[in-house]
Amino acid sequence: MNHSAGSSQPPTEGRPADGRRAARLLVLLAAFVCAACGLVYELELVALGSYLLGDSVTQASVVLSVMVFAMGVGSLLAKRFTRRPATSFALVESALALVGGLSVLLLYGCFVWVGHYRTALVGVALLIGILIGAEIPLLMTLIQRIRRQEAGRAVADLFAADYVGALVGGLAFPFLLLPMLGQATGALLTGAVNAVAGAVVVLWLFPREPSPRVRVLLWGLCGAVLVVLAVAAALTGAFERAARQALYGAPIRFSTQSRYQDIVLTGAARVPPPRTASMGYPPHEVPGEGSQPASRPAEDAAAAASLRMYLGGRLAVCGADQARYHAALVQPALVGAHARVLVLGGGDGLAAAEALREPGVREVTVVEIDPAVVHLGRTDPALTRMNRNALADPRVRVVTADAFDWLRTAARGGQRYDVVVADLPDPGLDEGRKLYTQEFYGMVHRVLAPDGRLAVHAGPVAADAFWAAEATLRSTGLRTAEYAVPADRSCDGPTDWGFILASVGAPRLRPPTSSDASPGSLDAAALRIAVTLADLRRPAHQPAPSTLLNPR
Repeated sequence: MNHSAGSSQPPTEGRPADGRRAARLLVLLAAFVCAACGLVYELELVALGSYLLGDSVTQASVVLSVMVFAMGVGSLLAKRFTRRPATSFALVESALALVGGLSVLLLYGCFVWVGHYRTALVGVALLIGILIGAEIPLLMTLIQRIRRQEAGRAVADLFAADYVGALVGGLAFPFLLLPMLGQATGALLTGAVNAVAGAVVVLWLFPREPSPRVRVLLWGLCGAVLVVLAVAAALTGAFERAARQALYGAPIRFSTQSRYQDIVLTGAARVPPPRTASMGYPPHEVPGEGSQPASRPAEDAAAAASLRMYLGGRLAVCGADQARYHAALVQPALVGAHARVLVLGGGDGLAAAEALREPGVREVTVVEIDPAVVHLGRTDPALTRMNRNALADPRVRVVTADAFDWLRTAARGGQRYDVVVADLPDPGLDEGRKLYTQEFYGMVHRVLAPDGRLAVHAGPVAADAFWAAEATLRSTGLRTAEYAVPADRSCDGPTDWGFILASVGAPRLRPPTSSDASPGSLDAAALRIAVTLADLRRPAHQPAPSTLLNPR
């Protein structure tokens, strides 16, 4: 095979067969690693959009459709650069490593300080897709420069390496990168691997294509990309603290990224935050944390009142009104037999604490999917003050499991509960929709005692999802009573909470009889007003029930 002065030759001329085989394997290895990195970038964008905006279906659709289109554009553009494939591939991989590695920090910064997140998301996905799309034509040209072979065989080898790399990247993201490093650091590490595997390997294999001056510039560019990514990794903690401070508008004393969501606590700075490093979740500590003095009872009370817990960027607990919320959710369901109580969600322990106020409660089972939330409910000083250490009560059993899967097993096992409290994510969020479906409520119905009651928080009564949940409950044979309680305006949450009490017979909304009722308890007059508020929002046309295949 003849080569011109400007052609690319691997350093294997002394041993044509073995050297070319090794060079070809290294190019396929580069294709494998680059494919893994490319899929990680895609998953990072989908996951970040889901965390920030909550609509995972929309985020996945936008990212995947834009990136697949952009990959086609990148493949067409790459045809112009196949004459110097090694140089072009090194440039493409350096640019991809930089853009992909910094993508999470860039988009998070746009979300917090600039706005127009969707526009930025489309722009970043478009650019990453174009760069990924340019890889295959350039890699194909490099393989053919090493050793000419039938096009079909070369394509099969290259795509096999690409697809297997995508598999590895797809599995590494949820099981290694996300839980061990978090999104930002995981993306930066992926960018560094991308730069080394893509640019350095190709430049080493094909040293004769670029001129000496260009080769020095390419090595320098790759080194500069690695330096930028390293500096960004060193500053990630400070960046996240500044962004969260701007986003939540209050001092952040604890934050972590669990497998399921971003968890942030804000409130009184004097209360020392819990540490979750032993659970495998990297905590982001705030300055001065280690030097804070032990809190006193008065400080604990102030911390409980000022506490806010954000799960996935959304307010989940506000100390100023949590007593009224949990009283409205739990107490009406406890009027009647209530020896065995099941709480679905509620890993913070607040719903369990409200149930334990009522005499006669012998057993409370809490089913929470995220162990990091349970850990905070057991160890955070402000949360334990609010939940009165309910998760340490011998009557409380905590199960770390998905509520849907756990219910399926419980229903088959014949378990029965007098009261079921569904303190779950809002039905408007993708992660919560399956927990408001006919299938889910059908399983709840099966674990309810014959005279048992189910209490559901289904979001604001003005939302369509609330009335879809009510229609879904009735479709399973349960009868319902709806009521709405105005939320505290000092909290950054909805204007009202919509609740549904369901049972086999007609549910009766009555105030609690316990003398140990919480300060937020509703009396008979307040319940009548709550029922009227819900009735005023009742739609003229009842929505269809929600199912797993057709969520509402």
